[in-house]
Amino acid sequence: MDDVLSGLDPEQREVAETLRGPVCVLAGAGTGKTRAITHRIAHAVRSGVVDARSVLAVTFTTRAAGELRQRLRALGAPGVQARTFHAAALRQLTYFWPRVIGGEAPSVIESKLPVLVEACRQIRKNPDRSELRDIAAEVEWAKVTQVGPEDYVAAAAKHHRTSPVPAEEVARLYEGYERIRRERHLVDFETILELTAAVMTEHQEVAGQIRQQYRYFVVDEYQDVNPLQKLLLDTWLGGRKDVCVVGDPNQTIYSFTGATPRYLTGFAVEHPDAAVIKLVRDYRSTPQVVDLANLVIAKGRSPHRVELIAQRPEGPRPTFADYDDEPAEAAGVARAIRKLIDQGVPSREIAVLFRTNSQSEAYEQALSKAEIPYVLRGAERFFERPEVRQAVVLLRGAARSAAGEPLAAEVHHILAGVGLTPAPPGGGKAREKWESLKALADLAEDLAATGADLQAFVAELERRASEQHAPPIEGVTLASLHAAKGLEWDAVFLVGLTDGMIPIIYAETPEQIEEERRLLYVGVTRAREHLSLSWALSRAPGGRKSRRPSRFLDGLTGRAPASPRAAAPARERRTVAPPVSCRVCARSLTTAPEQKLGRCATCPADYDEALLENLKVWRAATAKEAKLPPYVVFTDVTLQAIAERAPTTEQELLSIAGIGRVKLDRYGEAVLGLCRAASP
Repeated sequence: MDDVLSGLDPEQREVAETLRGPVCVLAGAGTGKTRAITHRIAHAVRSGVVDARSVLAVTFTTRAAGELRQRLRALGAPGVQARTFHAAALRQLTYFWPRVIGGEAPSVIESKLPVLVEACRQIRKNPDRSELRDIAAEVEWAKVTQVGPEDYVAAAAKHHRTSPVPAEEVARLYEGYERIRRERHLVDFETILELTAAVMTEHQEVAGQIRQQYRYFVVDEYQDVNPLQKLLLDTWLGGRKDVCVVGDPNQTIYSFTGATPRYLTGFAVEHPDAAVIKLVRDYRSTPQVVDLANLVIAKGRSPHRVELIAQRPEGPRPTFADYDDEPAEAAGVARAIRKLIDQGVPSREIAVLFRTNSQSEAYEQALSKAEIPYVLRGAERFFERPEVRQAVVLLRGAARSAAGEPLAAEVHHILAGVGLTPAPPGGGKAREKWESLKALADLAEDLAATGADLQAFVAELERRASEQHAPPIEGVTLASLHAAKGLEWDAVFLVGLTDGMIPIIYAETPEQIEEERRLLYVGVTRAREHLSLSWALSRAPGGRKSRRPSRFLDGLTGRAPASPRAAAPARERRTVAPPVSCRVCARSLTTAPEQKLGRCATCPADYDEALLENLKVWRAATAKEAKLPPYVVFTDVTLQAIAERAPTTEQELLSIAGIGRVKLDRYGEAVLGLCRAASP
């Protein structure tokens, strides 16, 4: 057993040697949790505590499952099943369907959008694609939290859901979606989990066979488990206790999807006899990065923090920078990246992380102008790109009639036929295509060094495609903070760190604000050595420099805050405002819509219809660019109030209920410009 346990730190070794459950591992960022749990599984298998085929290790991504299998093979435990929740459940459901239900198993839909389009058509609604994606997200949230269409409206209100259309309309579309799905014998990812749990509950022989097969469970990223996944896990366990869960409460950033950390933080309450082990030694980041991460999370309200202890040598201090406007920030980041590349940092080891995908455009332009290659993460998957699919088909065909040529030379020859040139093209789509082909060629050169031939190379590509394990592409990564979770780079640039962006403008409850803090923490802990944090004081060149750095940076930048910031959210501060009177009849206004309009609902309205239309067009474009529902920018009532009052100064705009300092900073310039243009 020495080779399985050697090289582990004391806490990792404790995990590996605690072979029977229940076990809860609280693993901070960069503390080697995958190493700890794979060595635990290998130790249990090789010491005879459990048969490898009786282990089910559950992860959240296909790539993570593939990495687990690969590590376990290297540790001498090749028979372990490592799968995502959905893959494991689908395998079981498909196997037992003919026996307990009969007929052909249902087809799996990869996306809810086509079915939702049909549901929209039936109620004569025609949402745009971004709105449709938001509705699909609401349906997914409802399903994973076990909320049916009939209960959606009440549940959405209770959980402060910001649905893209009125909640009643989401409920109708949800009901229509479920009806069409059942009629066409389709299952989505949530239904797969639900049906698997139901089949096991209703058919004891099925439950008995599955529980006989799987006796030893490991669940990674347990802070991201949702109620439906927890239901399935409990059904698999059937009251048994051989389960090891691993997670980090500091990295709970998916609550909006239905995930909840309470299963992780409450594990010891659910299992009073559980062993709880903390991994706190950070092997990823320098002490300077770790110190900043600890400071960010220490200012939060959670009692379940994991404080990291750095293990790496000293490194450069994180830098903080403000810029006059967003283009200047993007240009400054591009210059800093060029400097790092010139110092020898590979471009693939650099990332620019932002809160929303709409922020990427400025950095794409700045990097292109600086002739720095980049990769946009979260866009098209590597193995689904047309040039990669074409190349794999050609390589597969060549492998059938391989003539024994050296691997690297043969792959270069084949890829040259689909666009791989010795020097990269200038930029744009051509550069992206070239980078994809170059990544395949580099992988071939790496495998050639191990003596692999073309057939082995094609087999490796097929394995990587099944596990979504793309080869590294030479280029700076551009990604949202959510998409960056689970990844790491030598250098990380956290950009756009202003109040209203992080925390995002529609994070209002204390819980939502805390999740935004954890999102920043995730961004900080992606950096191994170089870390830069920056923000822009205005949106466009020449604009009013009224933005403030994120409140999460207060006391961390070495600078005094720009101005005192009240602790209470803006919505709470407005509750002490004096009574509002109707500007037409002077009656006291009691309802929120009337107070926002500044008049009784029955009093006549006088406004410029063209201005209102222009405001709606501007709102639609702004929401689309930011990938937000339009009402998050401004509600219809707020736009009506703006059109009626036609404010031309900031104070006049601020006097409208529902417009606070954050919205003034973000949208005031554009709105006042439209109002001034409409003034006689």
